[in-house]
Amino acid sequence: MPRSLKPKTPVTFFPSLSRLFLILGLIFIFFAAIKLRPSLESREGVGVSYTPIPVSQGQPVPAISARNVFILDQNSQTVLLQKSADDEVFPASTTKMMTALVVLDNFSLDQTITVIRSYPIGQNVGFKPGETLTVEQLLYALLVQSGNDAAEILAENLPAGRQVFIDLMNAKAAQLNLAHTRFANPTGVDESGHYSSAADLARLAGAALKNPEFARIVSTENTIVATHVLTNVNQLLGKIPGVLGVKTGFTDGAGQSLVTLINRDNHPVIMVVLGSLDRFGDSEKLITWVYSNYHWE
Repeated sequence: MPRSLKPKTPVTFFPSLSRLFLILGLIFIFFAAIKLRPSLESREGVGVSYTPIPVSQGQPVPAISARNVFILDQNSQTVLLQKSADDEVFPASTTKMMTALVVLDNFSLDQTITVIRSYPIGQNVGFKPGETLTVEQLLYALLVQSGNDAAEILAENLPAGRQVFIDLMNAKAAQLNLAHTRFANPTGVDESGHYSSAADLARLAGAALKNPEFARIVSTENTIVATHVLTNVNQLLGKIPGVLGVKTGFTDGAGQSLVTLINRDNHPVIMVVLGSLDRFGDSEKLITWVYSNYHWE
């Protein structure tokens, strides 16, 4: 009598497929969450820098003698005050900020230059024929004591010559979008076709201060170059808290000029006063007003 056989249980693949789909689903959710996380963080402000904005408290501007004024908050690029800021006027020795920029672009600091003639016009350090100086020393003479002789020595020692140096000054002005600026000499003496504006000089100072060498030199109160003792013409340095430079200027046509960098509580401000009867007094009043009137929020 034949044996009865138990029917075999059919094999099913559905449980295995279900587990596979579950695993694939979890993997998809994991990678989707990773991809979504940066956008969520961005929306929540995680890792996003914030620039405080200066807000005026409505205090009246102090009376000053300067004909042209421009004050700029560096971090937010907010204009804090302007008065005839686009007028094209003689810039006097504030010109030397551009002279320094062209030098920094085209010379090495340790390059040596021998003085070959005297330079009697305007504010001078007193370099004599035969003296040998480095470009760095001449930059100190240019920016600390505002030496016209230093400006001319540097311009004349560009291999292509003085006129090409001036052309480079104007090319740099165009690059920086200084629409109300043109240079005819490297010193800032009054000359037809040589002009700038308060707003342009603030932008020029901002560009120049990005160079660490420039920033270091203009913050120097006094130093010695060879046998020459240099004293910074800017009387606010070391006197007014937060003042870090930048450049003075004076000619009969320009009057008194001053470009100043002030930084208090990490709020750097560039201030330009032109055509002043008292550049240091005007600037001191305006500095007090800026940091009293404006709160950064």
